[in-house]
Amino acid sequence: MLSLGLSAHARDVSRVIIDAGHGGKDKGANRGKVYEKDLALSVAKRVAKLLKDRQMPVTMTRSSDAYISLSGRAAIANRYQNALFVSIHFNAHKSSRYHGVETYYYGEQGKRLAAHIHLRLLSRLKIRNRDTRQRKDLAVLNKTRCPAVLVECGYISNHTERRRCQTATYQNECAIAIADGIMAYKNFRVKK
Repeated sequence: MLSLGLSAHARDVSRVIIDAGHGGKDKGANRGKVYEKDLALSVAKRVAKLLKDRQMPVTMTRSSDAYISLSGRAAIANRYQNALFVSIHFNAHKSSRYHGVETYYYGEQGKRLAAHIHLRLLSRLKIRNRDTRQRKDLAVLNKTRCPAVLVECGYISNHTERRRCQTATYQNECAIAIADGIMAYKNFRVKK
């Protein structure tokens, strides 16, 4: 039998770096007493637990209300080989009419990871698609050597979406979608 040496295998991902955006003195976006840093940390902890439950090693850039520089977050990811970096955020705009989810990426593998996560967010949350886009200007993406994405889980500047983002149900659904997207990216069979 003739073998061409082509085989399909899952991607070699040994660790996921979960980055809860902002923290400490950096509150991120806010409306009233609703702070992006708190929502991001809540979702990040949920994602970390879901991944650990699936035997996926996880490192969190922060697990409390602590300030970490952007380059410090990338440096944490760069300590590991075969890692993925997922930064979790909530969006805001001066106009309250904006709503939905968007996922930013950097590089070709980041684009693939973003697609897996973004499709699952849309499916689970039944929310407006603000699409995936490459962002070369975001330090947590461009200073990170592994595939990296930044997920904007909703607009806290939109009154209806802000109320939804504050609920445990919504945060759980975000976390499930992100964890499922990460695992789908990892387990996607690629030819070698």
